Amino acid sequence: MLKYIIRRVLGAVPVLFGLSIVLFAFVHFLPGDPCRAILGQHATAEGCARLRENLGLDLPLWQQYINYLGKLLHGDLGASITTGKPFIDEFFTRFPATIELTVAALIFAVGVGIPLGRLAARHAQSWVDGGVTVISLFGISIPVFVLGLVLILIFGVTLRWLPTQGRIDLHDAAAAGFHQITGFMLIDTLLNGEPALFANALSHLILPAIALGSIPLAIIARITRASVIEVSNEDYVRTARAKGLKERRVDDRHIMRNAWLPVVTVIGLQVGGLLAGAVLTETVFVWNGVGRWVVDAIGDRDYFIVQSSIMIFALIFLTVNLLVDISYAFLNPRIRYA
Repeated sequence: MLKYIIRRVLGAVPVLFGLSIVLFAFVHFLPGDPCRAILGQHATAEGCARLRENLGLDLPLWQQYINYLGKLLHGDLGASITTGKPFIDEFFTRFPATIELTVAALIFAVGVGIPLGRLAARHAQSWVDGGVTVISLFGISIPVFVLGLVLILIFGVTLRWLPTQGRIDLHDAAAAGFHQITGFMLIDTLLNGEPALFANALSHLILPAIALGSIPLAIIARITRASVIEVSNEDYVRTARAKGLKERRVDDRHIMRNAWLPVVTVIGLQVGGLLAGAVLTETVFVWNGVGRWVVDAIGDRDYFIVQSSIMIFALIFLTVNLLVDISYAFLNPRIRYA
């Protein structure tokens, strides 16, 4: 197992290296000039030339990339072109908001998707199965930003049941003397001893979590259904039922235990989709996380912010996939990594 982990970690190095080249080229070939974003539309040519020289943007692209890669290997992720603040400081200020939203969306997707998939498999070829299939098709087909706007229109504007932007009501937070400790709003409200603010923060989280988790929910439900139906037709399942075992025991010990592998795989793969979807979700719901920060950085041509944020997201995605592969050995002891 240790050899497998080391091999996977070493295998991630060329992946990250290739990604750094693609990202660098993509970001620098985007139309627009960061000098105009910083100095404004009325900036002089001389002012832009000085700024580009100070930022190192006057160098050839290959030299800029070598400088960027050298800083990256030394753990220096750069600083914002527009604000001058170190990337790492601003990133970790916003990162808890993105993680909170991503985890909430994943809990929603897994908590609803797996039961729906099991329900559809148990009633295969029935109206229940058809209903779950229709729901999953809608979930996959509707873009995140469209679903977000629909949820805002229905539950925020029309029914006024839930808030539609931000992470917490700033007026209520200021009145209660709330202060952030960890950056995770749900945790901080509890640490401040404010259950009312906890409920407020949770209500702000519901709509963006549903919007972000809709596509993973649909995929997880479909994979769970297919996996459970496939395992249910195996000989050892029929043998267990022929022996008179209770259906619940057959379901838990024989069906789901062997159906987990593809489900866990797709859950791990959805982490990347959630991080990517957070960009649109945070923009729609004015959620002050990394995704919205990256969108603003793209508009400002803030190269270091865009490159470093995506590199960290890629590293998180590779780590999650490694953990998923390691979990196979615990879900199915017959699996051994050579």
